[in-house]
Formats: sequence, structure tokens, C-alpha cells
Amino acid sequence: MKLTLVAGARPNFMKIAPLIHALEAHNLTKSRKLEYDLVHTGQHFDEKMSETFFRELNIPHPNANLAGGGGSQAEQTAAIMVAFEKYLLVNPCDLVLVVGDVTSTLACSIVAKKLQIKVAHVEAGIRSFDLSMPEEINRMVTDSITDYFFTTTIWAGQNLLNIGVAPENIYFTGNVMIDTLNKNLPNLREPSIWKEAALQKGNFLMITLHRPSNVDDREQLKGLMEAIIAHSGNLKLVFPVHPRTRKMLAQIELNTDRMYLIEPLGYLEFNFLVSHAKGVVTDSGGITEETTVLGIPCITLRTTTERPETVEVGTNELIGNEPKAIQPYLERLLAGEWKKGEIPEKWDGKASERIVEILASI
Repeated sequence: MKLTLVAGARPNFMKIAPLIHALEAHNLTKSRKLEYDLVHTGQHFDEKMSETFFRELNIPHPNANLAGGGGSQAEQTAAIMVAFEKYLLVNPCDLVLVVGDVTSTLACSIVAKKLQIKVAHVEAGIRSFDLSMPEEINRMVTDSITDYFFTTTIWAGQNLLNIGVAPENIYFTGNVMIDTLNKNLPNLREPSIWKEAALQKGNFLMITLHRPSNVDDREQLKGLMEAIIAHSGNLKLVFPVHPRTRKMLAQIELNTDRMYLIEPLGYLEFNFLVSHAKGVVTDSGGITEETTVLGIPCITLRTTTERPETVEVGTNELIGNEPKAIQPYLERLLAGEWKKGEIPEKWDGKASERIVEILASI
């Protein structure tokens, strides 16, 4: 069997890496080999958001970079589709494997199906039920044409059953993001900000904000930042700033000497900080998974989540994005009264092995 693996944006790399490692391990020990190509769509083209992850996570250089970044979502989708179709026509395969819920996931799934190539979706079935999120549209469309569904939780599997997916095509395999996290825990390394800001375990909060609903409106972002500053006690505030957020932050005066605005970090440095933080304030989905496994309190500034397990089982709290909602949760965090949380079922670092075993049986 010949597979084409698709990676495009930062979260994809962390999901593709353990799959590649599992494929390599399979091919060393099994008679039936699983050949694969790795295609980088180029959706993220910033050095810190793409190339760094290939190096740190030990992913081989991609067979092709489609250079599909930039432009509006429609322009980006179209560019990836055109380039990926050309690639597949020259490099045919038996199955295209996509991960996550980014533009590349949607675009490459559509191209594959129109070329009569089977599609496997890793992280299938997750839903926020919020159609204002581009990612939710990507998930819905991808899952409507997918052939093999690999899910992270029982919630995701139920979402697929609810839309009529045949049970025999749904495989509850666990979370490949946690495969990557577990493997790299011994390799986490201090970023330069650790010494520059005299950080210590538990004396700082991590902040990540990038969603349009939080960062595209100046007053909204200002309100969130002021609430975090006002109710975080003496904790230092470390904020790796997404390119989308930096433009708006430049228009806001933050009256504190506890805030450290830094460039985006590589995977190993970022998770070093997360694992040593008092807590995390974010609007990301993937980070809520990592904090759940690491046992780090997490405050999510969103009204919906596609990862309910991080709230129901883990350390995450979904609080909406009204600045006034932040105070009671930070007070609870500072008082040491945060819920303990547990690790969801099958988040054990072996999801990729299960996926590869299933692929080999197809």
C-alpha cells in the first residue's frame, strides 16, 4: 500500500510525526510494507511555524512543498487544491491520510476523493458545533467524504455515528498529539526567556491568543489583556505572540512590567514553558489537550470547544471570551483550588501504533 501523508500547518506536524515514526517501525518488522510520501502544503510558511517542527520532531524532509500559504482562505484552499492535484497525478497513491482540521485537511481530502483515492482522517469526528469557526467547516466537509475515521475520544465517535457514518469505519485509536508529547517530554528545553525573565516553576502564566473573535478587535483584545493583568497576582505573564495577534497588540498599551511578549517558540521550548507554568490562558484547542496530560490548569477564552474531554475529564475550563469572566477563574488558580483532572482513555502514547496497525490491515 502507498500512502500520501499531508501536513500543512503547525498542529499537523505534531500529529504527522508519530505516524511517520510508527510507519518506520512497522516497515522494519513487518513483511507487508507501507510506503509513504510526505507532502507539506506550505500553509504555514513562517520558520517558527513549519521548518522548526520538522527538525525538532525528527520528521524527514517532505517529498514536496506545495507553497500554498498566503492570501484569503479561499485563495489558500484553491492554491493547495491545484498543487495537490498536480502532485497526485504524477505521484499516485492508494490512500491520502490527512490530520486535524486546517485548510490543508479540507483541500487535500476533496482533491483525493475527486481522483477516486481513499481518504483517512486522523482526529475525525471532533466538533465545536460553531460554524463561525473555519475549522468546524473543515471538519464537517472532510468527515463527509472520508473513508476511514480515526478518533481521539468516544465523543468524537458518537458525533460520527450521529451523521450516519458506518460503525465499522470508525476506529477509536486515541490521540496522536499525546504520542508526540510523551515521546518528547525528556527532550523539552529551556527557551532563552527562562533565564531572561528569571522564570521558575509555577511563578508565571502562559498566554496564547490568536482567534479572530479575541484578537481582531482592539477593544476586545485590550479588555482580555487588562483582565489577565489585573487578576493574575504577582505572576509573570509569558506571551508567545502569534503573527495575527502582534499587529493589534502594537496598538495597545499594557501597563505592567510582568508581561513578556516573545516570538513564537518551537515545540520543545513551548512545551517546556507549559509544563512549568502555574497555568495557561489560551484560545487554542490543541494546547488544552497537552495541559490535560501535563496536569496544568488551563483557562480557554472561547464559548465552544471541539475537545469537550479536556473539560469533562481534564484540567481545562471553558469560560467564554468576556473579560469579566476571567477574574473568578484566576482567583481559583491562585488559591490552589483548581480541579485535578485525569487523562482521557487511550491518551497513552500508542495511538499512532494503533492507526498503522489498522492501515496495514486494510
